[in-house]
Amino acid sequence: MGRPWVDHPSWELVEDASAVAGRDVARLLLEAEADELKETRNAQLATFVLSLVVLDAVERVGLTASTCAGHSLGEYTALVATGAFSFDDGVRIVVERGEAMQAAAEEHPGTMAAVLGLDDSDADAACRRADGEAWVANYNAPGQVVIAGTEQSVKDAGAAAKDLGAKKVMPLPVGGAFHTPLMTPARDRLRKALREARISEPEVPVVANVDARPHVDPADWHGLLSAQLCSPVRWRQSLQRLADDGVTTFVELGPGGVLTGLARRTLPTATAVAVGGPDHLDGLLTAVAEGRAALDAGHAPGEHLHVSERLVVSPATGLFTPTPASDAAGAEGEVVEVGGLLGTVGGVEVRSPFRGWLMGMLAAPGERITAGQPVAWLRSR
Repeated sequence: MGRPWVDHPSWELVEDASAVAGRDVARLLLEAEADELKETRNAQLATFVLSLVVLDAVERVGLTASTCAGHSLGEYTALVATGAFSFDDGVRIVVERGEAMQAAAEEHPGTMAAVLGLDDSDADAACRRADGEAWVANYNAPGQVVIAGTEQSVKDAGAAAKDLGAKKVMPLPVGGAFHTPLMTPARDRLRKALREARISEPEVPVVANVDARPHVDPADWHGLLSAQLCSPVRWRQSLQRLADDGVTTFVELGPGGVLTGLARRTLPTATAVAVGGPDHLDGLLTAVAEGRAALDAGHAPGEHLHVSERLVVSPATGLFTPTPASDAAGAEGEVVEVGGLLGTVGGVEVRSPFRGWLMGMLAAPGERITAGQPVAWLRSR
């Protein structure tokens, strides 16, 4: 999953993470076989680091998030993305979390299975019918939950789910029963790692798995992250909360596209985009530009849009100073080349990540703008 990023400038984070973790993260991302990555100590570190590589690449093209959330391990990526954890502390905590969960899984072996076509209450009822150690671990989307527990209990709960009308029960290739009481032995080790880290106020709210609510108080996260180990991931509820708070574009950063599918299933009118490789960055810019243009025009995202239109956004917060027309950007109606300088924001250069005709400036000279705010409107053909 790391191979598409090897030649990208953001790959440098892999070497940094390896130094902090004391492990060869590049090997995990490029050479490890499925059986090795099934071990949660390996899966967590590899996924966490690659997600931050993708985040770094997205930030390099000038995009920042208005709010964040992460599914299970992804919650740690979200906290690093918003500045609540430093990069180094994030790596150290994820290493400890992975090792602690690996030990708990070996002490209390378990598994997980996806249940499709059954509502939340019936999935919970199926686990209770199993009369063993089985619980709902993820509320992922309408008609899609994940159950977890001991192997026999999950098998029994799956059979009960089918009796209650589930369309399909699919075993998942994981190394333990995560987000269930079987992970209780991991909590002390994780709590120690969290106490040793500095948690700052996130730059934007992070919606937590445990309660599907946004949090900005650093004091909240020790308890939330500890509870997350043994509590279900309320992902469907988190997506709905984000939508209720006005989010219309959801961007999944990291390997795979499962969360994008869950967002589309939960919120059919929202825009959901997965960024798993460098070739997805242009599509992300298009989606963000279309969403902004649709909102400005009073349309729902996806209606009456032209994919040729692009927005160049500010990489920083501060006063905007446009580049004179004689410089790289050119005058309105002229071509802006890739890397063309459009101005500065608080001394930080605003350069176009794509080529196109300059249709107009969206920021006035001397205007105070925020990171991620559109500065110029281009048309690529």
